[in-house]
This record gives sequence, C-alpha cells and structure tokens, in this order.
Amino acid sequence: MFKDFIEVDDVLVNEEVLRKRFTCDLSKCKGACCTMESDYGAPLLGSEIEKIENVLHAVKKYLPRKNLKYLKRNKFWFEVDGDLMVASIDRRECVFAYYDGDVAKCAIEKAYYKKGTDFLKPISCHLFPIRINKFGGDVLKFEEYAECSEALKYGEETKLTVAQFCKDGLGRMYGSEWYKKLMKPTKE
Repeated sequence: MFKDFIEVDDVLVNEEVLRKRFTCDLSKCKGACCTMESDYGAPLLGSEIEKIENVLHAVKKYLPRKNLKYLKRNKFWFEVDGDLMVASIDRRECVFAYYDGDVAKCAIEKAYYKKGTDFLKPISCHLFPIRINKFGGDVLKFEEYAECSEALKYGEETKLTVAQFCKDGLGRMYGSEWYKKLMKPTKE
C-alpha cells in the first residue's frame, strides 16, 4: 500500500482527505473553482458527456451570451491525452459558469435545482477539491489551490474535513456504505 493512503473497497484515499479542514466560502472565493485559469475546465467521465448533452437545453437558459455563443460553435468538452475535460472560455472560466452577482456558479447545477434536469453536475465538480487519479484503480487526493485558501481557514472554523465537506459527492460516486467505511478507517 502507498504511504499516507488508506484503502476502502479497492479505492485508495490519501489521508489528507480525512485530516485537512475545508469548507467553501463563496463570499470570499467568488466561485474560483469555476473560473480557474486553465486551457480546460473540470475532468469528465465518459458517461457524463451524454448526460450533459441530454440536459443542455435546460442548462442553456442560465448561461451568459458569450457562453451560448461559444457552445453554438464548439463542443462543451475536449479529449486531451485520453482524458475528457469540460471546455474553458478564454482560459478562464468553465463553459457552464454563470454569475450570481460577482460569484461564479454552475448552470448545470442550477438547472438541476430548478427541477429542469436529473443530472446534478460532473462528479469531479461535486468532489472538488478531491481529484480522482487512476493507478490500477481510483486514487483520491486532496488538491490544494491558492484560490481555496479561504476554504482552508473556514474549514478550521467549521471543523469539517475534506471528506466531510465532500460527503454528498463521495456518496454519489461510491455509495453511502463506502462513505461510512471511509469515515471509520481501521488502524493497522
């Protein structure tokens, strides 16, 4: 087994996920996870492309004009070295980002909560700041970003760990029983 990792049903989890305190504070970060500078947005699973295509009509009504213009000419995703990624506009924001005042938010998620779709958002977004790497199976790691420094401070106040903050995403990806096992790791 890798040092500083625990194994839960064939999924390796870096212990930082269980120790590091983290709670998003949108009033401070302004939705930075949706607007990080990069050639591409969040990672996608192959199964998510069709799901997003099926809900795109409902999502588009929440997108700004420039995003709609982009989607009219381009796909919402790219394949990069075998990895699927959401498109990024001007190397700055996710193609599905919209603004609520000065806070970037997800139009896919908004459509879901407005009962317009049955797809919440890409799992990589739901798990953020956890990233899934593949190494003979899933390997979960906490990725620290400067843009999330306030979330680390706020996490100290709320006392939530990354795993607790990401409970819904982890349950969605691996199931509630898996999550219970993660939260009660065995000492070896």
